[in-house]
Formats: sequence, structure tokens, C-alpha cells
Amino acid sequence: MNFTNSNPQIKIAVIGVGLIGPRHCATVAKSPDAQLIAVVDPMPQGVKLAAKFGITPYSSIKDLLSSPHKPDGAIVCTPNNTHAALAIELTLGGVHVLLEKPVAADLEGGQRLLQHSRQTKFQILVGHHRRFNPYIVVVKEALESRALGQIIAINGLWTLFKPPEYFEAPTEWRKSKSGGVVLMNLIHEVDLLQYMFGQITRIHAEKALSTRNHEAEEGAALTLRFESGVVGSFLIADNLPSPHNFESGTGENPLIPQTGENFYTIFGTDSSLSVPSMIRWSYDGVEKSWHVPLIPNNLDVPDGVPFELQFSHFVQVCRGNENPKCTVGDGLSALIVCEAAKRAIFSGETVNIAEFAQAVYS
Repeated sequence: MNFTNSNPQIKIAVIGVGLIGPRHCATVAKSPDAQLIAVVDPMPQGVKLAAKFGITPYSSIKDLLSSPHKPDGAIVCTPNNTHAALAIELTLGGVHVLLEKPVAADLEGGQRLLQHSRQTKFQILVGHHRRFNPYIVVVKEALESRALGQIIAINGLWTLFKPPEYFEAPTEWRKSKSGGVVLMNLIHEVDLLQYMFGQITRIHAEKALSTRNHEAEEGAALTLRFESGVVGSFLIADNLPSPHNFESGTGENPLIPQTGENFYTIFGTDSSLSVPSMIRWSYDGVEKSWHVPLIPNNLDVPDGVPFELQFSHFVQVCRGNENPKCTVGDGLSALIVCEAAKRAIFSGETVNIAEFAQAVYS
């Protein structure tokens, strides 16, 4: 992956040094278009990470903004319940923000951030980085070119095993309702599903068995209806061994071994497509019948690291050359669907998304 080289460099601070913060630091440090100048975290890990990169640690955003290291942009990767407040504090301080998903831990915070984003000239890019994944770029192009025909249905899986240390300090908050598999993982899938197929309008869920003594949910089987007429099914679980998930399938997360196993199958009137095998099955050039062998062909996927591609876009956002490809509104829409999914999981009812959102905001 080669970043576009352009001067002057954008000064970047990383806020929060938990699981994903160090990865963001490494991405920024690798870019010739940016300079990593500070990390912010009140825990000792912040000092340790700052020493690794030879930069200055701060214990609060207030201290950062009043320091000689005030950045042009900041990457926020703190616990979910702090996202909205920190993004608002940073933009009020004159800093562009790359905000890790979700936009907030609840819909009230998300709505507050959305209203704020409409009033500030400083941009907020929501970190649904999988929109930049080369596999998703190719899928999006196939959908827009109607290479699959009219889309009828989507089947998806996000299933793996999170080890006990994932839930230990300083990230024990992942045991809480704001840290379950819906807000931590399904939200990525919901953003991609809506990015590819349009708005989800209705959702039903059956809660899966829980095997830990956590407040958070551990899995569910979901059925989805989209405004476009597409229907979908999706299985999520973080308490079982499985190779069927986005990270394992694509290899985008270096901490999770790549398996190459499929996690999406998209069904259209002309063909179906499995991801990440990228095999398109069709009757191209022959009679369309179940008696006739389907013809497989592979779609080519270019190289590219999603975090790096997303960060390159953020640099352009900071420079005023591009608008955020994933807005606060996009992030809030995904959060609304996920909150509706949680309602469906714990109540057993089918949830109409528009009615659910109206009830929340009325």
C-alpha cells in the first residue's frame, strides 16, 4: 500500500490506547502524509505507547488542545460511551475527527452528535473502515453494475470465539450492554449491509445461548428486510470457534488468523456471489435452469489495507479535499438498527425500524 505523498503533513493525535489505538498509531506513523504527534489516555499504557513512538502522552483532551501539540486531526478509539462527548470536545477545539464506531453508546448521544456535526465546520468521519476494504469495493462495484442482476437476498455470518482476556481490564466494559457483540461487531455488518443494499426497515431476532456471566448479549439469529425489497438472514456469535467472519475471511485484522472462508453470500436474479472467495455463479451464455451446470468465475480483488485506505481518506478530509465517506448520519443509522436488533433479541418481537426510531426521538 502506497500512501499519496503530499505536503504539509497532517498532525494527528490518537485518543485511547486500548486494543485498536496502537494499530491506528502504527498506521499514522507509516504515512508520509501525516505526523503522529501525541496520544491521549489517562492510563499508564498511554505513556508506554507514546514512548514506543517517540511522541508526547497526555492524560486528557483538554491538556492536548492547550499544548504545543494541538493536532489537525484526531482518531478517537475510546470506550463506546465516550465517543460522542469526545468528538464534540475535539471539534469544538478545532480538530477534525476520525471516530471509531459506534458513533455513541446510545441513540441520545448519537442524535446529539449528529446535531452538533451539522453546526461545525470541522469534519467527523465515522470509522466503519470496512467500506474501504478491497473486497467490499469490488462487491459494491458489482452491485452498481448489476453484475448479479436484481438482488433478492443476502445471507451473512459473523461467528468466532473471543478469549477471556478480551474482557479484562482496562476493557472490562465489554462485558456490559454497550460492549456486546451487537454494538462491537454487528454494527460493522449493519453499516456494510446498508451501504450495499440500502436501509434496513424491519428486523427480527432469536437470542442465542449465552455461555459467560456477562450483561452483554453473545449472539443471535437475525432476519432482515430492506427498503429495496431485499431480504436477509444473519447469524452473529462471539462465544464459539468458527472461521466464518469478516476478519478471518479477509485477513484484514493481523491479530486474527486468515481462513479465507466465506461470510457473505449475495443472491441476484442473474447470479450469486460468495465473499471472500469472490466466486460468481451464473448461467451466463447458457440456458437458465437448475438442470444446467452453473458457471463459476472469480472477481479480481486488488491489494489494499483498509485501515490505510481509510486513513488516506481522512487525510484528504482534514485538508478539505474530500467529504467523509461515512458520515455521522450513516453511523447513527447503523446504531439505530443495532439498538433495534438488541430490542428484538431481548424481547423476541419483530421491530419496525422507523417506528422504533420515532418512539426513541418523540
